Amino acid sequence: VQLQAFGGGSVQAGDSLRLSCTASGLIFDNYAMGWFRQALGKEREFVASISRSGGSTYYGDSVKGRFTVSRDNAKNTMYLQLSSLNPEDTAVYYCAANRRGAMQLVYGPVNVHYWGKGTLVTVSS
Repeated sequence: VQLQAFGGGSVQAGDSLRLSCTASGLIFDNYAMGWFRQALGKEREFVASISRSGGSTYYGDSVKGRFTVSRDNAKNTMYLQLSSLNPEDTAVYYCAANRRGAMQLVYGPVNVHYWGKGTLVTVSS
């Protein structure tokens, strides 16, 4: 199984960015997918998750109303639209997969079955 996140970069506060995560080696629509992030010196935290069909989404409190998670099962790809970025959003963003459901990912990294390599988002003020 391979998950690869990409799309990170350096942006200014208030800018937007879209991250993508492509999956291979698994039946994509059998898995709930999610995003976590880890800032320097901090623990990895839940950002967003999406159910197998895309019908249900969940967000961490710090990103609600600013980030939007989506998926395209035909392309084996999940997306994260980041808007109104601020310096506190600076982190490495990781995509993750869970066989049981999107809500499981809300409970934290311990429920992740597969991790992808991260992509760095840097937001300057």
